[in-house]
Amino acid sequence: MQKRRADSTNLNYPGLGGRVTAPLVSVDGKERFLLDVWRSKITLGKGTYQNRGRKTVILARLDFGGAPHRNPDGKEIDIPHLHLYREGFGDKYAFPVPPDKFSNPSDPWLTLEDFMRFCNIIEQPIIIRGLFT
Repeated sequence: MQKRRADSTNLNYPGLGGRVTAPLVSVDGKERFLLDVWRSKITLGKGTYQNRGRKTVILARLDFGGAPHRNPDGKEIDIPHLHLYREGFGDKYAFPVPPDKFSNPSDPWLTLEDFMRFCNIIEQPIIIRGLFT
């Protein structure tokens, strides 16, 4: 579903760690979503980008710079990896990052832009890139 920013608030990218959440809305205005951007304060190369629906349902989550993930079926998925909502399992399953959708997973800023495109955010929130981004 196509999404756009819900407002024109300027948000600062958490370059030195922290979290920012941007409200999103469907193009028809009927559904609300959230985009979460989280960066570790200790390990700056570690973070999560997440798209939620209905406030708590994780639709897509990209984890980078951390540990591999073990799926419920026992298969281990290396980092970076992408969690996608699966009926009955929520976001418990991770998948390798598709190289045709994410051009450079080692670049957190570029990966955020790729993640927003992957989540079909056609009018992106205003996130200000900082000195350490």
